[in-house]
Amino acid sequence: MGKSGIAASIVLFVSVIPALAAEPVVLFDGSSLDQWDVVGCEVELVDGAMLIKAGNGLVQSKKQYGDFVLQFEWKALRPERWDSGVYFRYVEVPQGRPWPDRDQVNLRFGMEGNLVGAKEGVNQVELDPHAFNHFELTVKGKTASLTVNGQPSWKVDTIAQPHGFIAVQAEVPGGGQFLFRNIKITELDSE
Repeated sequence: MGKSGIAASIVLFVSVIPALAAEPVVLFDGSSLDQWDVVGCEVELVDGAMLIKAGNGLVQSKKQYGDFVLQFEWKALRPERWDSGVYFRYVEVPQGRPWPDRDQVNLRFGMEGNLVGAKEGVNQVELDPHAFNHFELTVKGKTASLTVNGQPSWKVDTIAQPHGFIAVQAEVPGGGQFLFRNIKITELDSE
């Protein structure tokens, strides 16, 4: 191979490097809450999972995120009428409220996987709330999409806030206890 062929190969190789996916960062590894702030609720670590034990509040990431892929597994412990959720891209909780007012992947009984307030964000993928279910939330620009147990669920383009916290909601008085585990995030390059 001549010098021009080698140079072309190097340019091609270097141009592919940014396209490779970033490695996920473990936000919750089952052994500590070091990357989270617990606000208005009680959390306990049980068998590698985060147990939302009591209260009305949030387990909030210490860091804010822009574009990302968030993976997590959840399971409801109450036999029925459970309620929780995962909030994303919010910068503050309104005064007098326990949670933000938008951008929540719902984990309420009968609404699991729905994006609160988005008609297009309705989950049709079957799940088992008494087993661990795997959700993958991708947020890029104004677009968000959800994959439930490996199957595409919904895609919307209504996300207004460009960055913010991620939080697991605690709504134990209104919906029982939940387990969360294997929480990972991959930050995406903004265009």
